[in-house]
Amino acid sequence: MKIEDYDKDYNEAIFLSKVDHIFIMILDSIMENNMINVKHYLSEDMYNKFDQMVKDYSSKGLTRLFDEMNVKSTSINNFDVKDNLLNVNVTITSRYMDYFLDSNGEYVSGVNDHRIELNHNIVFSKRLDAKGLKESRDCPGCGNSLDINATGVCPYCGMVIDMSKFDYIITSIDTF
Repeated sequence: MKIEDYDKDYNEAIFLSKVDHIFIMILDSIMENNMINVKHYLSEDMYNKFDQMVKDYSSKGLTRLFDEMNVKSTSINNFDVKDNLLNVNVTITSRYMDYFLDSNGEYVSGVNDHRIELNHNIVFSKRLDAKGLKESRDCPGCGNSLDINATGVCPYCGMVIDMSKFDYIITSIDTF
């Protein structure tokens, strides 16, 4: 069996591009100490973990930076179907500097003089009964158009779209 047998809208190139985009958005959100712009791409559990992490940084007066970040490669390791979910296990190899600044903008710790290369294992899950991404373009709260690539938060009513009804979301990721 192939992923396409379970997901009629699946296109590997588009999927891998989306994975890279979401990964960079997560890094940007960590740097902003605010995970709301990627909440729609994360399961509730993953959102809570990331949100708590950035709240901890903020409470300590820290900002985590990822300079010169890029995705070197992205590959699909395997997939399975369990509990009405298509789970796609992906490895992202990325490079960036990873360090902390204090509230005065002073270096605290980490690597800020060269890029490090890391592998992140991420599981993207999609409900087998997902409605299709085309139906997620309008806010379910107020009906206005959404740009889900920029944020899943409606600029008109503030509702966060639940992407699990339409597309892949991250249900597991190794720690940052």
